[in-house]
Amino acid sequence: MYRPEVKILDVTIRDGGLMNNWDFPKSMVKEIFYGLAKAGVDYVELGYRADKRVFPPDEFGPWRFCDEEDIRDVAYTCDTKIAVMCDVGRTNQDDFIPKSESLISMVRVACYVPEVDEGLKLAQYMKDLGYEVSLNLMAVSTVKESQIDEALKKIAQSNVDLIYIVDSFGYYYSEHIRYLTEKYIHALPGKAIGIHTHNNRQLAFSNSVEALLAGAQFVDCSLYGMGRAAGNCTTELMLSFIDNPRYDLRPVLDLIERYFIRLKEELKWGYELPYLVTGVLNQHPRTALAYIKEQGQGLQRSLRDFYESHIR
Repeated sequence: MYRPEVKILDVTIRDGGLMNNWDFPKSMVKEIFYGLAKAGVDYVELGYRADKRVFPPDEFGPWRFCDEEDIRDVAYTCDTKIAVMCDVGRTNQDDFIPKSESLISMVRVACYVPEVDEGLKLAQYMKDLGYEVSLNLMAVSTVKESQIDEALKKIAQSNVDLIYIVDSFGYYYSEHIRYLTEKYIHALPGKAIGIHTHNNRQLAFSNSVEALLAGAQFVDCSLYGMGRAAGNCTTELMLSFIDNPRYDLRPVLDLIERYFIRLKEELKWGYELPYLVTGVLNQHPRTALAYIKEQGQGLQRSLRDFYESHIR
């Protein structure tokens, strides 16, 4: 599996932050960055850079905003690059400084397919500041193929470096992933393709592998799979799969043992039956998250009822 062009991007703090309001202590984030750098991970996404006029800072941890001073407290310039994500409609462009003044290397612009025009405008703004830029097309499983094709035509004419296939609801099987990966590669010559998966059907790792085998060059993953609801492809599995001598699994195992086994017991991300239901039905997991919270509070409602209430 040695393909030197394949890059691993760890999303633990950003996607995992959806489970704890990005309230990770700086000391922990620093250890994670240093450990992932020792492991040879190519990019570490430290969180979102969200508009503080939209998200009150007193309601979220610092990694919802990734201020430059906070990044400098936990990271340093090395072979492992820093990424942050910003959402269309929830980003203040004035919060970004030129790349030459920042530790950030890549800005990942997230948008839904109907928002692609706005996404490309934001991406071009980041390109003009000097950053590497990805466009993450979210929830593509919920739109018609003709809409995806139209979006890809627009992206092909842009300066975006990298385009992600995002299985936001953990709905896709490997056949879907291979089909989309080949579609993106054909439609976007000269641009890198990435894959971001969720584990609702326990397919996050295998679907990520399928995308890589079909020609994708970037893969998202997280420590112990920490991510929203069912979580993501795991960094430890991907490091062990990609036969690249620069990667070292040992620092990642240390981080998981130190932090994430305990955190998983507390926050309960990963494969759970309510997340399976929303994945099978191609729906956002917010109702599954609420269901699990209700169960923890002693409210009784059967999984069958939960499933049937979601059938449209």
